[in-house]
Amino acid sequence: MNFDMLLVFGLLAAAMVLFMTERIRMDVAAMLVLLALMLTGILTPDQALAGFADPVVLMIAGLLVVGSGLYQTGVAHAIGALLTRVAGDSEPRLIVVSMIAVALLSALMSSAGATAVLIPVIVSMAWRARISPARLLLPLAIGSLLGGLLTLIGTPPNLVVSGELVRHGLAPLSFFSFTPIGLATLGLGIVFMLTLGRRLLPQKTHSGGAYNDPESNVSLGELGETYDLPEDLMRVRVRASSPLVGMTLREAALRPRYHVNVLEVQHWPHRRAAPEEAHPVTPESHLEIDDILHVQGEPANVTQMAQEERLGLLSGGPDASLLFSDELGMVELLLPPRSQLLGRTLQENRFRDKYDVTVLSLKRGDKVLAPEESAATRLRFGDTLLVLGTWARIRLLQEERRNFVVVGLPKEMLEVQRTPAHALISGVIMVGMLALMTLEIMPAVTAVLLAAVAMVLTESLTMEQVYGAMNWQSLILLAGMLPLASALQATGGVTFIANALTASLGSMGPVTVMAGIFLLTALFSQFISNTATTVLMAPIAYQAAVTLGVAPQGFLVAVAVAASTAFAMPMATMSTTMVMAPGGYRIRDYVRIGL
Repeated sequence: MNFDMLLVFGLLAAAMVLFMTERIRMDVAAMLVLLALMLTGILTPDQALAGFADPVVLMIAGLLVVGSGLYQTGVAHAIGALLTRVAGDSEPRLIVVSMIAVALLSALMSSAGATAVLIPVIVSMAWRARISPARLLLPLAIGSLLGGLLTLIGTPPNLVVSGELVRHGLAPLSFFSFTPIGLATLGLGIVFMLTLGRRLLPQKTHSGGAYNDPESNVSLGELGETYDLPEDLMRVRVRASSPLVGMTLREAALRPRYHVNVLEVQHWPHRRAAPEEAHPVTPESHLEIDDILHVQGEPANVTQMAQEERLGLLSGGPDASLLFSDELGMVELLLPPRSQLLGRTLQENRFRDKYDVTVLSLKRGDKVLAPEESAATRLRFGDTLLVLGTWARIRLLQEERRNFVVVGLPKEMLEVQRTPAHALISGVIMVGMLALMTLEIMPAVTAVLLAAVAMVLTESLTMEQVYGAMNWQSLILLAGMLPLASALQATGGVTFIANALTASLGSMGPVTVMAGIFLLTALFSQFISNTATTVLMAPIAYQAAVTLGVAPQGFLVAVAVAASTAFAMPMATMSTTMVMAPGGYRIRDYVRIGL
């Protein structure tokens, strides 16, 4: 073991500690590792930066765009609704249908996206069947991860292990190479959930989320009622003597000073005529004389604001249903464990300035916090926020992956974003991409990038939605960790680990060595990104297979399968995190079923 090898092992250990403790962001940790490899001379700058041009990274970026197009045009929702029609009121049948439906979607789009699409559908099915959503949502998350094994593009680890074969001069895995393994694994997962897993599922009497409609997706009105919203809506008029005249809402700072949210404004330039139609506000909206403001807050706070700012209180607050239209709506956000918003208040996070939406309420467990309490509360994992904004802004929120997850998707938004023409076009693009990859007419990365560009050219997605679809942290993490795998190979570290595995387990046969690699990969994937885990373990698996004199494909596929078993901890993946609140799960539920 030489000094360079020890140095690379030290960097690997440091990266693992940083990933698990999350003292700094994982993408930043990957960049620090990359810089260390360049500064120590282990890799040249060209070698260290090669990950950013790697076909796997570009292919994952393209798939994020294609998946977003399927989501935004309503194709994914239509597929989910179609598949769930076959389910009746039987709990075993509901488990099977939910796992198959999400697995089929996960084979073509991200597991997180597939889970987000089907959560409200599955919850409404549970209530209709008079069973707890907790009986279906964890099987849904597990099915989404296993579904990624059905195709080459189902999950990034599949692409990573295929790329490992290419780097050694072997043929890449085909689009359906994983399908037999994926079908077997999914079948075993379904059988387990119908037998032992079903016994371990918790019995809950209610859902932790806002999904309480027994027939369909939650509506805007029901979201408002869940958060005690309608009683807080009032109207005020800006008098000529008000000090707010000419100010922007940012300058007025009504929320931090009075705990009152301004939702909409009606300009009234000519008092003798009717006021203009209400429209959404932004932090830069100017307040003018006689403007009518639709506000939300405790009556005492609104009254205090009206007195101190010389505003006129108008009788008859606006009906909550009138605040929402084709332009304006609201949605529920769940804070995952890796969110950068945790530990700080909404004001400290500058939430409104950053996302251009208004937080109407904060819910922690079953308790809805008062506006003044919400403003001063430090956010925690599992908190849900009810936000108001334009549908365009809410669509961008849907593409957020790290800081929050859209879970309360109202049916009004589904109606707004369902465009039959664009849905047909995006569906044709998806089928064309799959055909090009299956028939191997062109390289897979070319087919994916072609489909991504087609989504934009056909206006199935805007460029803003494309950039919003990019999970930059994952892409930079992958591009930054690929050079570490190269450094392990260049310094002999991969050979050292592979030889250690084969020396300790090789006498018991290659299947035992494969089992050891599988368990090590599965363990790492519970605490760090399954993509990063695969990047590290794929070279080791390849070298172990070569040392044992067996074909490396089986060992590499084992690594990809193991990386998709990250469901023993709620923070392991976005899919397992998303079902925690609406299912009312605890960590022990994940551990006993996931293990």
